Amino acid sequence: MDDKFHWPFTYLSSLQSPWNFTNYSSSTSPPPAVLVVSPNMAYMAAELIIAFLSTVGNVLVCVAVGINRKLRTVTNYFLVSLAVADICVGTIAIPCAILTDIGLPHHNLHLCLLMLSVLIMFTQNSIFSLLAVAVERYLAIFMPFRYQMLMTPRNAVLVILAKWLLAITIGLVPLMVIMSIIYARIFYTVKQQVRRIAFEQGAKGEAQMRAAANIRREMKMAVSLFLVLFLFAVCWIPLHVINCFLLMCPRCYVPFELLLTAIILSHANSAVNPFLYAYTMTTFRDTFKAIFLCCRTRMLCCRPHL
Repeated sequence: MDDKFHWPFTYLSSLQSPWNFTNYSSSTSPPPAVLVVSPNMAYMAAELIIAFLSTVGNVLVCVAVGINRKLRTVTNYFLVSLAVADICVGTIAIPCAILTDIGLPHHNLHLCLLMLSVLIMFTQNSIFSLLAVAVERYLAIFMPFRYQMLMTPRNAVLVILAKWLLAITIGLVPLMVIMSIIYARIFYTVKQQVRRIAFEQGAKGEAQMRAAANIRREMKMAVSLFLVLFLFAVCWIPLHVINCFLLMCPRCYVPFELLLTAIILSHANSAVNPFLYAYTMTTFRDTFKAIFLCCRTRMLCCRPHL
């Protein structure tokens, strides 16, 4: 295997594999024909736990939206698309990472490139889902009268299809900048509106009370979805920092444990969103409880009686 293909496993800038063997350079003797790989059991265990939580949690999100009509909103359609991408991370991306940890694919550049392309697609789709949610919240708050016309279920499906098609070609960092600006403007404007409403409380009527309630509801939803974006950034930034560091200084040393921790953290993002929905959104939380109660009741009914 050539030195330029001996990379630690990452998704977005350098497909680098956390293989436990000694580094070598082009100036040293050629590598042995067969590399002895020692799997990192702690890393594999953490990845399997994250894969399980990511798959089960995000399947639960999809089921909740499917069975509860109150959750069938344009915003939640985008969250379902994000959940599907996270399910793919749990069922495809993480197994690929584990295979890489044990030294597979071995001497197969084309398969490595295929794995990288698929993983980039999942990550980019997650970014597009977050961007779609940010734009949808922007329209709901700044264009409430045009919102119903623009954000129809049909248009939401078209946006979801478009973002899946474009996920491979659009970069990560510019979109993160765009989403941050959108949420900053949302929070600044809503804060001004809340202050104005509070100032006019002496003369407010029923219509103003409804408007204030709608603004608070939209703001609460925006805060919840901003937390999704914030956690995405927290989980992925360490890996990108390491990538940039290695790109600018290829021969610099990065602790192997630090690299694995950054990879695990990026994968963990796919598992945290369902917990965030349950914690911040009452309708999701109630639907999750109903699903668990239904499953428990069915298990008790199916249990053989002695």
